[in-house]
Amino acid sequence: MSATDILHLPKQARRWPAPRAALRLIKPVTWFPPMWAYLCGVVSSGAAPTGQWFLVILGVILAGPIVCGMSQAANDWCDRHVDAINEPDRPIPSGLIPGRWGLYIALAMTVLALIAGYQLGPFGFGATILGIAAAWAYSAEPIRAKRSGIWGPALCGLAYETLPWITGAAVVSAGTPSPQVILIAVLYGLGAHGIMTLNDFKAIEGDRQTGLRSLPVTLGPDRAARVACWIMAVPQVFVIGLLAFWDKPFHALGVAAMLAVQLGAMRVLLRDPEGKTPWYQGMGILFYISGMMIAATALRGIGG
Repeated sequence: MSATDILHLPKQARRWPAPRAALRLIKPVTWFPPMWAYLCGVVSSGAAPTGQWFLVILGVILAGPIVCGMSQAANDWCDRHVDAINEPDRPIPSGLIPGRWGLYIALAMTVLALIAGYQLGPFGFGATILGIAAAWAYSAEPIRAKRSGIWGPALCGLAYETLPWITGAAVVSAGTPSPQVILIAVLYGLGAHGIMTLNDFKAIEGDRQTGLRSLPVTLGPDRAARVACWIMAVPQVFVIGLLAFWDKPFHALGVAAMLAVQLGAMRVLLRDPEGKTPWYQGMGILFYISGMMIAATALRGIGG
């Protein structure tokens, strides 16, 4: 049975989205990484947030529930045929989000993101536009970057980690972040490519049937997992070296300790990539983002 057949199976008629399904559509579990990255940017800037808490709180909400939530709704709408194969109980293929409501929700949140981003000034508004463009470019035709196992995860990693990090630093300091802040933010965004690759493991069958060339599809689960681990680890090695070079040895040791734990978790992951990926996403990624905040704290003394 094809994805199209599944989508057109008879379902209980609905006129309005089920509230719990609408919340599930925007996937609150995915909001944390960009929210954390924005906070890393605030910390790394070295600027005191006193008197700027509105910008900090609004930026966190914008990065997480609004822009990230919008990107999840857009992705679910554009992926409704893939989800009909991988996860037929998802809100759209299950019929809990009927008709074109998935698209309407994504478009409404796009407008909300622009309104909220405008409140953050030129830097925040410009970053919001970039984030929205990245979200739609990832999921929607004709670009649909997620068709590629290289460009799709790269776009996601940079949008989830690098962009909110640089935005947080720029908004609270009211200026362009230092080259050091930008470099560390880019390195962690590149490392997140591996995290996004692991996220593709849950959709291998649907991706294969619909022509999406994710790394688990093109390389197979074992090789894709090894590539993902290398991509996550190598940028952190560069971060450690840079912090040591910038005379932040204790912070470098802190990031190294976080990486050491991840390497131990990666050994477990590689024994059974498909079975252990959910475990690694809950275990290893925690230490990845902990290293981000350690690096952000180091940058305060380097010049944000």
